[in-house]
Amino acid sequence: MSRSGYCEDYGDDDPLALGRYRAQVMSAIRGKRGQALLRELLAALDAMPDKQLVAGELEADGHFCALGVVGQARGLDLASIDTYDVEALGPKFNIAEQLAREIMWVNDEHVSDHRWEWVEICGPMRRWESHEQQVQVPKEQAGAQRWQAVRDWVAMHITKESK
Repeated sequence: MSRSGYCEDYGDDDPLALGRYRAQVMSAIRGKRGQALLRELLAALDAMPDKQLVAGELEADGHFCALGVVGQARGLDLASIDTYDVEALGPKFNIAEQLAREIMWVNDEHVSDHRWEWVEICGPMRRWESHEQQVQVPKEQAGAQRWQAVRDWVAMHITKESK
């Protein structure tokens, strides 16, 4: 399971559960705390010297995920935060749990770290085996693509401030 905790079995018992949850996500995004975090996240993303994000954890070898960028800018101890405990993660960033899940989903699931390529297998093969197989190859630009996808998503959801 991913850090966001999203799954495909919403609505098995209640067909309106997914719609209510998506409404909660949009409410968290449009709310005062959500907008404050999105503005802070956009500024932190733009201030990054190496515009790459990692997936699956707040910090890995000096690189950060979207929430990790905000945590690093705030001076939080990222090593002490369990990103799989989303109920506790939201309060640490002063946002709704639903927004924390959504940001993690955009960060982790929007861009794949691998691409599929066909390779030719050389050497003796059984008659029923193919000499061509598809394998996963790591994407070299996944971190930069993830940064751009997250930045675009954040910029799209920031509302204009009313005077």
